[in-house]
Formats: sequence, C-alpha cells, structure tokens
Amino acid sequence: MSDAGACAVHVSRDPDAAEVAVVTIDFPSRRNAFSLAIRQALHAELDRLMYLDSSCRAIVLTGAGRAFCAGGDISEMKERTVLESRDRSRLAVSIFELMTTGPKPMVAAVEGPAMGAGLALAAACDIVVASREARFCAAFVRVGVMPDTGLYWSLPRRVGAGRAKQLMMTGREFGGEEALRLGFADQVVEPGGALAAACIQARRYLAIPPVAQAHIRVTLAKGATSLDQAIETEADLQPLMRRSQDHKEAVAAFMEKRKPVFAGN
Repeated sequence: MSDAGACAVHVSRDPDAAEVAVVTIDFPSRRNAFSLAIRQALHAELDRLMYLDSSCRAIVLTGAGRAFCAGGDISEMKERTVLESRDRSRLAVSIFELMTTGPKPMVAAVEGPAMGAGLALAAACDIVVASREARFCAAFVRVGVMPDTGLYWSLPRRVGAGRAKQLMMTGREFGGEEALRLGFADQVVEPGGALAAACIQARRYLAIPPVAQAHIRVTLAKGATSLDQAIETEADLQPLMRRSQDHKEAVAAFMEKRKPVFAGN
C-alpha cells in the first residue's frame, strides 16, 4: 500500500458518551504528518461534525499510534507557484478556523510528537491533554518557513507573547511537563493515557448549554479583541441568549431542582 493510500482521518465515538466524537489522524508511516490528503480529510470531517452532525456535542482530536502529528510532510515540500502555495496554506487556515470558531468545543489528546502544524492543531483546541512523553516544537523555522495553521494567534494566547516569540524563533522542543508549566497543556498524564483523559474532559462540556457555549467560543476567538468590541458583542448577544430555549430550560431546572436537558436552541 502506498503512503497516500495509508493515510486517513477516522471518526469514532467515545464509548462512554456518544455525543463525543474522536477524530484520529491516521498516517502512521509518517508519524501522522500534515499531508495534503490529511488536510483535506480533516477539513471535511471537522466541517461535518461542527455544522452537520447534531449528535456530536464535543470533539477530541488525536493521532494514531505513537504520534499526535509530526508537522508538515517534508516529502511534499517541493517548489510550487505562489498561487499553488497560497491554496495549500488556505486549506490549513480553514482547518484552524473551523477548530477555533466552530460551535463545538475541542480537546487535543497528545501522545508523542506534536511538531509544527501538529503543535498548531493542539494549540487551536480548547483543552490540551498531553502525555508526559509528548514532544512539542514550533518547528517551522527549522525548515526555513514561518509558522502557519493559526499558530501566530493561538500560541501567544496559550503561553504569552514573550514565550511564544522565543518558541517560534528558536524552534526549541519542550516536553509534556514543561508544556504544563508554560500553560500550553492543561493536563499531563502518564504515557498512553491522553485519549482517555481527553474524553473525560470533553464529557464535561456535555452538561453546558450548547448555544451559550458556541457563542462564548466565537466571541473569545474574534469578538472581544478590544474593550469596545467586547461591550458591543455583549450588548448584541446577551439579549439573544436570554431568549434561547437553553436559558429557559436552565432556569426552569434550577427552580424545579432537577438536572437540565439542553436541546441546543
């Protein structure tokens, strides 16, 4: 079987919570490298889960085998026209946009290397669960290119501007424990335990009203970058939230001392 035929993106469900979709990058021969085929498949699956699959409430992103994602597929780094390179980059940006502004929360389960675009995919998630043996690196500079897949936006938001600058400019690797200290990872677990822990994290989102959750995600991503924008966004969206069925159900459940059941409308 060729490498092209051996790479795929698989979607399964958390056996303990069917509303949690597990998206697995499966390109083991190249440590789940971010090839064109993987980009196309990942974009298609994330778009479907975010906007077309009402049975999905949260998404866990992971890699098959002993890697999360080793970054761009170097075997595909050949000379292209500017327009060809732009189209290829646009696909990565579209994936980043789906991950950060889509309505459903995402959790990264990182085992092994998360390099370059792999680092960016993890950084774009709401929660990062990492193995102690995970390896992270903004490796773009090592091959003479600038960071992409949204890393200029996501990495400073996780570790701060100063640390992000140093990590991107030096391409220095750091492990799971340091990722936790830096603020890049939210939880560190023993090797082999990242996926199970990430699913537990994802299940916690299932108790949250989906409409409010979706608006919080998109507002933090692009609607509250200045004081004026934050005030305007709050003034525009909060009245809508108060008219949602999820809000009414939350109030009714509180008054009736029962567990709420949210419909996402």
